[in-house]
Amino acid sequence: MENLLNRIEINSAVMLGKPVIKGTRITIETIMDELAAGYTHNEILKAHPNLQEADILAALQYASAMMKNEKIYTSAS
Repeated sequence: MENLLNRIEINSAVMLGKPVIKGTRITIETIMDELAAGYTHNEILKAHPNLQEADILAALQYASAMMKNEKIYTSAS
């Protein structure tokens, strides 16, 4: 099985260093925003012809990995 995270790159010269799908200027943030807005995978692929289904899955996997590393601090009541 392909490691989907290999489809993502972070390069300070591309989109100010935001994570993107390799070889594109399509950020993970853009894909996540479109998914959150209710776009289907097919709608996203149609809007971004350079993307493949695996790129959307890579974006989801990347976002999931980032959430696992997030620390949440609550203030005392």
